[in-house]
Amino acid sequence: MPSSVPKSNAAWWCDPVNEYAFMGFSYEVTACQSLSQLQKEFSDIRNNFNSRFVRLYGACDRDGFYDDVVTAAWDNTLGVHALVWFGFNGDDEWIGRRDTLFSSLHSNPKAKFVTRGVQFGSEPLYDNVLSPDDLTAQVIAAKANLSSLNIPVTVSELAYGYQERGGAQNVLDALDFINIHMLPFFAQTASTGAAAWPLVENDLNWFIAHGNGKKMYFDENGWPSVTSPSVQPNSPNAVANVANEHAYYTLLDQHCADLKAVVSGGIGWFAHIYSDNQEPGYGIYDSSGNMKFPFAPRTTC
Repeated sequence: MPSSVPKSNAAWWCDPVNEYAFMGFSYEVTACQSLSQLQKEFSDIRNNFNSRFVRLYGACDRDGFYDDVVTAAWDNTLGVHALVWFGFNGDDEWIGRRDTLFSSLHSNPKAKFVTRGVQFGSEPLYDNVLSPDDLTAQVIAAKANLSSLNIPVTVSELAYGYQERGGAQNVLDALDFINIHMLPFFAQTASTGAAAWPLVENDLNWFIAHGNGKKMYFDENGWPSVTSPSVQPNSPNAVANVANEHAYYTLLDQHCADLKAVVSGGIGWFAHIYSDNQEPGYGIYDSSGNMKFPFAPRTTC
């Protein structure tokens, strides 16, 4: 980062055509991590994994939390996919979270230099939080609000979330880029992480057909190492263990050239999630802070 904040971010970011292969981690923030913890873990994410971004997941409603995220991201040369979190309670707390985030983006001079985009999520269509028309309206309003900051807007969603809602094409049409949930463990024909490519390809081809050539990322993307009450397979053959979690990310590396060949410079993908302390079973680190398997994914091919 420069020694002082630039005047404009108009030509700040690399061309998205170069954003493919491993991007970084989803990072769950319900714990409202302190600035010191953010600094420590963002340093690890950047320096030990060659990450370019973190994608926020969940919500922390502590005053000034996103400013701490901005500080840690700036200090560690990371971009952030920020998130307006809807949650699972069907309440309207997301409105305050949206407004708080937007206020920080406008008032913090460093925010627009680390915020690569703002997501509405997670899975608002699949969870039926908002109708497609209402979600489209939120995206359009957010784009207008953030236009002076050059911060694009997207929705974090499953292919099925779009497919099951009439009128969801309008949401896709409104997005600046597309953040895709790629969770093949839950497919009705799932088996192992190593055998998941046809499932990935099926959902990806749907987005290619409906995405109008927009840049795409796999943001909530992974394979669980354990099941839980909220993580249950839809296939009797789906296997959740550490070996299959590892195998899924190895599979993405093996298909780096295929993902790169996708429209607009290829697919960039995040690992979901940084630590099992954030979401059990999906972490690269276990709950004791040990890596569950060797993880050095490709950032280019």
